[in-house]
Amino acid sequence: MLQSNPTINSIFDIKSEADFNRAALNVFEYQYKNLPIYRSFCDALGRTQPKHYTEIPFLPISFFKTHKILSEEFLGEDLLLFKSSGTTIGTRSQHFVAFPEIYERSFLHTFKEQMSDPKDSIIMALLPNYVQQGESSLVYMVDQLIKESNHPLSGFYLSDPDSLIQAIAKAKQEEKQIILFGVSYALLDFAEKKVDLSGAKILETGGMKGRRKEMIKEELHQILKEGLNVSEIYSEYGMTELLSQAYTDGSEYFKMPQWMRILIRDVNDPFHLLPDGRTGGVNIIDLANYYSCSFIATDDLGVKDVNKFKILGRFDQSDMRGCNLLVN
Repeated sequence: MLQSNPTINSIFDIKSEADFNRAALNVFEYQYKNLPIYRSFCDALGRTQPKHYTEIPFLPISFFKTHKILSEEFLGEDLLLFKSSGTTIGTRSQHFVAFPEIYERSFLHTFKEQMSDPKDSIIMALLPNYVQQGESSLVYMVDQLIKESNHPLSGFYLSDPDSLIQAIAKAKQEEKQIILFGVSYALLDFAEKKVDLSGAKILETGGMKGRRKEMIKEELHQILKEGLNVSEIYSEYGMTELLSQAYTDGSEYFKMPQWMRILIRDVNDPFHLLPDGRTGGVNIIDLANYYSCSFIATDDLGVKDVNKFKILGRFDQSDMRGCNLLVN
């Protein structure tokens, strides 16, 4: 079924704005027909026949906490399920994934294009492993990247940072890109050890979990640069509710894959989209979310600059993938 779906294949073969618009309208048509809650939402707004992707309604991200956002054809099936890290007072978002291979195709392509080919890399993580956090989409992704690297030094090291120091020393003797994922507090702890990671790419995934004082991103990154002897700290923008990611390009801006778009909405009028350079609410189109919902109004505040965007804050305390409660 998946292999014969022309829309899925077209999503990962987008080359132009026209290609994206065509694919987005095809995805909308499918989701309007097959997602009852999304159809009801569009009907209530009276927006059911968009002519361009900017006219497509964006489902509030909170619906992933209150409804099963999934195509009717998969209701009742036992599917891969990702859950947000959650809070002690809030309901966790749930994202049912009909075809894990779509997620894997998405993150492998983007990671290879924007960060490094996993096969040419040694991938280490200061994150809980898949056995500990199998409901985390971030941990699922990193686990698959580690397997794709097929290297004995790749792995999860959160519970044994001393072994990570030894592994880094060995990895630096090889001609491979070293990549280290980590929650913020674990990276800060590691940076205090003054480990030389020059030449490596550090990917911080957020999260203090009360173990460290909260700090602005610039302050965090400066401490990590100095402690780990690197010139750049990279970040990933991803959520439980998405099957695609964006990575910073060495600056504070995130770059999107070709099947993803960011639109900025007016905080006082959600149907009014703002031009580049204006701050507002972040709407995301993630066409890889074919069997759930590709059109999501997030709780983030941001600003867009052509094909890049940066995040400036949140409307509330909703949970980003890889955030502060990932680690128990």
